[in-house]
Amino acid sequence: MKNKGLIFTLRLFTILSIIIAAGCGAPAEKNAEVADEHNVLTDEEITEGWMLMFDGTTLNGWRGYLRPDVPDGWIVEDGTIFLEEGGDGDIMFDRKFLEFHLKVDWKISEGGNSGIFYLIQELEGRRLWHSAPELQLLDNDAYTDLNHNQYAPALYDLVPASPQNTRPAGEWNTVEVIIKDKYIIHRQNGEEVVRVSIDTPEWDAMVEESKFPSDVFAEYVPGYIALQDHGDQVWFRNLKIIEL
Repeated sequence: MKNKGLIFTLRLFTILSIIIAAGCGAPAEKNAEVADEHNVLTDEEITEGWMLMFDGTTLNGWRGYLRPDVPDGWIVEDGTIFLEEGGDGDIMFDRKFLEFHLKVDWKISEGGNSGIFYLIQELEGRRLWHSAPELQLLDNDAYTDLNHNQYAPALYDLVPASPQNTRPAGEWNTVEVIIKDKYIIHRQNGEEVVRVSIDTPEWDAMVEESKFPSDVFAEYVPGYIALQDHGDQVWFRNLKIIEL
């Protein structure tokens, strides 16, 4: 009977040890799974034809405006494209798109300012923003005196975002840009916030009255996509695109 009791005790101890060890290991495994979710395509996205613009480890495929290299200040950090404070220029994906659906996760530092440009034309003697509409990225809470069309995720300086659903500095947001049939659509955190046709007299008048040069701005031809260096820290991940 003593031997049977001892065997039972040892078996119980072994079972309890396995359960405790398994419980201790669970969080690490879960964290690994969460980390692996970023900068990858789902099976459904692969079937649909989405492509990754960032692999989570390198800046392959990115360069500066009118230059072949990546400007200083842009690095890969913890699976994100990170702009250190005070960079040396915008970073541009080296492939043109016209009609597309783009998805990007972003977060920004306190007081930070950045943006996502699209339909960019490389024009000698012109600035990047001369040709490119911009989805504004901003720590909205840090600014109280801007026009409505200057807050994230507006079509910068032209069309305000409504509803306004930007999360505070340091928190991730998911934005989407859809360009199709001469419409520009911005979505953020699952809601459509901007929709405008760039093929109307109203659009032409709006651009004419803005700071943008109407002779080259938002031409409906394939262009580049870029992340803005505004001198502030900003992070990007899960950059995905599909041509429409």
